[in-house]
Amino acid sequence: MAFLFNDFASWKKYCAEHDLKLHETVLDYEQEQKGRIPDEIWAGLQKAYGVMKEAVETGLNEDMSSRSGMINNGAKKVFQHQQVVLSKEFQNLISRALAAKEVNSCMGRIVAAPTAGASGILPGVLYTLQEIHGLDDQKILEGLLIGAGIALIIEQKASLAGAVGGCQAETGSAAAMASGAIVYCLGGDVDQIFNAVAITIQCMLGLVCDPVAGLVEVPCVVRNASAAAIANSSAQMALANLSGVIPVDECVDAMGEVGQSMEARYKETALGGLATTPTGQKISKSVLIQDIEMLSDEDQE
Repeated sequence: MAFLFNDFASWKKYCAEHDLKLHETVLDYEQEQKGRIPDEIWAGLQKAYGVMKEAVETGLNEDMSSRSGMINNGAKKVFQHQQVVLSKEFQNLISRALAAKEVNSCMGRIVAAPTAGASGILPGVLYTLQEIHGLDDQKILEGLLIGAGIALIIEQKASLAGAVGGCQAETGSAAAMASGAIVYCLGGDVDQIFNAVAITIQCMLGLVCDPVAGLVEVPCVVRNASAAAIANSSAQMALANLSGVIPVDECVDAMGEVGQSMEARYKETALGGLATTPTGQKISKSVLIQDIEMLSDEDQE
């Protein structure tokens, strides 16, 4: 029987007892749970990574204007801007995370990793990581399996859904997946991978889900970019053996506890936070009017 992803401590123990790498246990899990052979799993991962990269390129090269007007080619603006804050690599990272998420907001094809609301984080992180370090696709795909294992545990112990745990459950989980994948791809050990996840969750803990007009656009898109940055900073600290102090399983438990205690208005209802600001309400009314006019036009046809 394949390992069941209930917590990080038992994942580490299982790998040690069976002389397996972290990603190999996820591969075994996929085979048993989905009835797929390894070649099918690797092919699926390759396809998913291809869609991720395609979303990045689409977001940086095609018109990304949403019907609400809140998304207006932001990724391209950042990518093409002449003034660099830290480095061109950092600018690329932010732009690519924005790009893939903008594709989602403009009804394009993305990979929900783990959700559509967080679909820019892994593409932005992995695309840039591969470019900087010259990693082959196989290493990236193994990193995706690591990320999948991380998500399985977070899903069991907390949640991956903004409607259940707030934005910490979506962008927070995606950032944790990405930070663990980074550390793995750069040769980190199990403790460093899990420490990166712990640090990331600590940084994202308590983030609310407050989508303006109920759309997955604002603040969702820019949070994908900031989460990509946090994933990289967490990986950098973990690789240097800076301890997050609180073990990863306890961090995920805290994430679940915070999500349970969070008021409903902060969990994808658009009843609190940015969604209820004067500007947020104005945008919401405008979107509602657009929807009514569209339905009226359809009825007339």
